[in-house]
Amino acid sequence: MGEGAGKGAGRSADGWATSAVVRCPVCHKEHAYLATVLPCACGAPLAPPLLTDAPPEPLTRRSWSDEWVAVRCTSCGRQDEWPRPELGCSCGTVLRLAVRPVTAPPDTAASDTAVPGTDAPDATAQGLTGRTAPDAAGPARPPAHIPLPRTAAAPRPAFRPMAIRTAGDVVSTAARYLKWLGFQDIVQPERRPASGIDLHGPGLIATVEATTRPAALRDIECLWLHGMSSAAACVFFSLSGYAQDARDRADELAVPLFALDLTGAPQPVNGPADELVSTGAAPA
Repeated sequence: MGEGAGKGAGRSADGWATSAVVRCPVCHKEHAYLATVLPCACGAPLAPPLLTDAPPEPLTRRSWSDEWVAVRCTSCGRQDEWPRPELGCSCGTVLRLAVRPVTAPPDTAASDTAVPGTDAPDATAQGLTGRTAPDAAGPARPPAHIPLPRTAAAPRPAFRPMAIRTAGDVVSTAARYLKWLGFQDIVQPERRPASGIDLHGPGLIATVEATTRPAALRDIECLWLHGMSSAAACVFFSLSGYAQDARDRADELAVPLFALDLTGAPQPVNGPADELVSTGAAPA
């Protein structure tokens, strides 16, 4: 398969692709991507229609004006701005996926089929567990981390994402997600302290990197040191991903890392984060 989004494995009610197998143009790993569904103002579920024959673009810098894409609801005809789909690769690259323009004629749906001879594995067979498929460079490589089975005693309801439109929304989303994980009495200071601790609660501290730069090694180590000094668990959220040395250090220190995108759905990016999602917050 070429270095782009593969054949759509899922489609919306109007026939547009809502999922695809995406190959990272940097490390050539393949990922199954499923577009996040959010409600339209009319209440109908809506996901950005993917332009699956266009290659994903590595995101090197963010601009708020480029974070949104026009999407038309097929139920009510309303056109609005929606978060542009993104996917974080395990190599640290953030990929931006192309979305079908609202002015595209219906007969262009045929372009959602893959180029002959370049069929990608079905996304449901591929799974969403981080497995990597074989590529031209050699045999299948192990995933960066293996998601653990959900072992929480009481299953939680699904997290309900809310679109992120401001830097403040990034921190608010992280706070909502921590509460969903079971942490209680999450507090956000009115002003960000010099320590960089954006959220705290009983036995917990968290840093939220809402800028356009990936979280660095020093960010991870500072959070961990604050957690050690206060005997608190620590969690890191980042809107622009993580530098590779920061990811490696987080694995060594067992710091859970979560990636955020503008759909407002945090995603675990390392083993400690997967374990936290599986078990939830420890009972007080």
